[in-house]
Amino acid sequence: MNLAELDKQQSLHPYTNLRKHEERGPIIMARGRGIHVYDIDGREYIEGMAGLWCASLGFSNERLIEAATRQLNRLPYYHGFAHKTSDVAVECARDLLALAPGKMARVFFGTSGSDANDTAIKLVRYYNNALGRPNKKKIIARTKGYHGVSIAAASLTGLPHLHAGFDLPGPGVLHTDCPHHYRFAQVGESEESFAARLARNLEKLIDQEGPDTIAAFIAEPVMGAGGVIPPPAGYFDLIQPILKQHDILLIADEVICGFGRTGQMWGSLTYDIDPDIVTCAKALTGGYVPFSATMISQKMYEPMADQSAKIGTFGHGYTYSSHPLGAAVAIEAMKVYREIDIGARVRALAPRFLDGLRALAGSPIVGEVRGVGLIAAMELVKNKQTKESFPPAAAAAGYFAERAHAHGLVVRPLGEAVALCPPLSIEPHEIDEMLARFTRALRDTEVHVRRFA
Repeated sequence: MNLAELDKQQSLHPYTNLRKHEERGPIIMARGRGIHVYDIDGREYIEGMAGLWCASLGFSNERLIEAATRQLNRLPYYHGFAHKTSDVAVECARDLLALAPGKMARVFFGTSGSDANDTAIKLVRYYNNALGRPNKKKIIARTKGYHGVSIAAASLTGLPHLHAGFDLPGPGVLHTDCPHHYRFAQVGESEESFAARLARNLEKLIDQEGPDTIAAFIAEPVMGAGGVIPPPAGYFDLIQPILKQHDILLIADEVICGFGRTGQMWGSLTYDIDPDIVTCAKALTGGYVPFSATMISQKMYEPMADQSAKIGTFGHGYTYSSHPLGAAVAIEAMKVYREIDIGARVRALAPRFLDGLRALAGSPIVGEVRGVGLIAAMELVKNKQTKESFPPAAAAAGYFAERAHAHGLVVRPLGEAVALCPPLSIEPHEIDEMLARFTRALRDTEVHVRRFA
């Protein structure tokens, strides 16, 4: 029995129609080099999504491989429980905090963006209990926001297909407006006016629930899985004073935006966000090792430390917290980012990338091209004037992704949009080739959707 048949019979794939998978089976990748991956039949693809937004330094980066190999030979595993740690975990925390946005003072290591945000939720609760505020526990997230798939993180996530069938979202989570100007602005409403309306709506929600019950607000600087949605002009400038007024913590989910994706080291720097908590993962190790971090400010740390002394311990941690392999690879990845000035590199490449996509905006089925740095999305519409979407039967974005795959390009359909998020190591000529393959998929999709006109 071949690998595809084995997979169909034994695997439970994430984000997959399980019955459909029984029929069509998997696409099996066997190796990678640079921005390219190769399937088991030897076909080459440009990985236009950097895997899952994470392979920032491409595939088969020798420095990351060597860092992992050295660490596996020295100390392949250790933990961070009960006053123990490894030398590389200490060094990684030092290097990460030196790069961090805002006033981060302490770091907790995990293995994924989901558990980093889970940890953030627990720390928010621990912090408010330490301050004698047992009712200040609710967290506000945003419709279409993405924060992970664990029970708590999926509750924060504002995407219905992550809730359906799982009895989610759970209690203690509220959702406010999605900041997508193209889809949700009123007729004639500028980005600034739209942002102001969303800020007013947030304040209304806080007032309705009671400020003494709201603990935190969580946001991706640029929404990722919800459709690659940059914030409208002035959005975070208006949101942050409201949070400060009501003593509500701001959690910056930098799992996708962190480490140069937006043209700064952090999305928080791109949008002048001053967080109390920062979560990161993915590009922290270039995607090579599962590793994440939750960073907190000194303001949060002090009462939490007092609380642990009162209780007798800080009762949170995972077997793989502070894993030395993840720490070693993260140290090397951060060295690479500093040496090549990853933010400057992305800023230099961004015009070629974004202008190339915007040149396709004249297509009759392109409603919007949006993005920043090296992350972008194209919104597909049936009617450019009314912004009417294609009917579900058209499956326009899904068809686009299939045609891109046929042309040797991996993209990701996100509802009515198609996303691109290539490795940050991409070269100018590779951007051109990626856009050429993307364009061919768009032309194929234009033909496909005519039957739904």
